Amino acid sequence: MRRKSAKVLILAALTASALPFAGFAAGPAQAEDKTVATVNGIAITEADLKLADDEIGRDLGSLPDSTKRRVLVEFLVENTLFAKAAETEKLSEGPSFESRMRYWRNRALRDAYFDSKINSAISEAAAKTFYDDQVKAIKPKEEVQARHILVESEDQAKELKKKVEEGADFAALAKEHSKDPGTKDDGGMLGYFAAGQMVPQFEQAAFALQKGQVSPPVKSQFGWHIIKLEDRRMKPPPSFDEVKDRILTSMIHQRAQAAAAELRGKAKVEYIDPEIKKEAEQQASEQDSQRKEIEAMIKKQLEAQEKEQGGKK
Repeated sequence: MRRKSAKVLILAALTASALPFAGFAAGPAQAEDKTVATVNGIAITEADLKLADDEIGRDLGSLPDSTKRRVLVEFLVENTLFAKAAETEKLSEGPSFESRMRYWRNRALRDAYFDSKINSAISEAAAKTFYDDQVKAIKPKEEVQARHILVESEDQAKELKKKVEEGADFAALAKEHSKDPGTKDDGGMLGYFAAGQMVPQFEQAAFALQKGQVSPPVKSQFGWHIIKLEDRRMKPPPSFDEVKDRILTSMIHQRAQAAAAELRGKAKVEYIDPEIKKEAEQQASEQDSQRKEIEAMIKKQLEAQEKEQGGKK
């Protein structure tokens, strides 16, 4: 916890110091080994920047690219200074440092395996193929766009409907009279919604209208409404760009789980700590029970299907 807090404080300080240099140009694409700075003659390269970005890039939020590069360089400068100071103090000797090196070597190897076998195997083209398949399976769904005016009594709702029929502007009446704070200032606009998104009485009345029509007073648990239908359409699916990152993340996660399961299947994992061992065994037992239940359900379904097909012959 302390280590994380220290990193955040360092990043905040580096960000503040880098802001005056926001005009620093990132420049064109450069070779991975190009030196961008030196510390007492020690080179900091584009490859180092890439590794630092992988480690702390998310902590930098939405800084401009030029500012982000400067912050990453300063992070690496201080990293180098602290590392050399530790060497001077002979902190690179002893079992504690060796243990830490083993841990970070395993992390580096894990990251290398992910880049080589998992991340690189999931392409945007594969995500687009998955998206296209899912879109084909989506059944068209009708949705409507409506405005409403919410009041406390049926008589008031009838009075407002009469004013609309006499030519009054529905949106203006909503701004003046509606008790719905979420839509009042926007002339009662609710936007598009599909079946199942509104309370039943309201939804039934809205979907019964034709474009431009205004409903008679409708009662719900919120009060009395009059509803104006603005539009009808078949709900469009989200665009690929809107969901691309979620699809890629999900595909990478699934591939990582499959890879981990395969590697675990070939490995001998022993839990020595008794509490951890107890929890691991309990979890494994629960997973085995769930697997058996699923297998039994599938078997039952197959048997029922075979029996039904046999009866048709």
